[in-house]
Amino acid sequence: MLKPLVVVAALVVASALVVPTVSQAAESNSVRVSYADLNLASNRGQQVLQRRIGSAAVIVCEIEDSRELTLAAATNLCRNTAVADARPAYEAAVAAARHPSVEVIGAASIITVIGR
Repeated sequence: MLKPLVVVAALVVASALVVPTVSQAAESNSVRVSYADLNLASNRGQQVLQRRIGSAAVIVCEIEDSRELTLAAATNLCRNTAVADARPAYEAAVAAARHPSVEVIGAASIITVIGR
């Protein structure tokens, strides 16, 4: 009985951490993904951040009526590109967590995922 409640609570917290920015009104959408609450030195923390980045890509790459084949392909390309573009920031954050002597310039425990 408690297991479903824990899952729902985790989803609510995760969705709250993926916050759309004001720039969504611009030509490209972006979402800021926080990882301040994660231990990126652990595999679990890295997996959670990867899921957050993936969820952010879904948000920024929402194309209306993506059931049409060409729009579905464009949606998938956008999502794959958004995740790939966020990869260097993800890797830098993980490296900083694993090796505290590594300093990430301008690090604010946030990765911005941009859809184009």
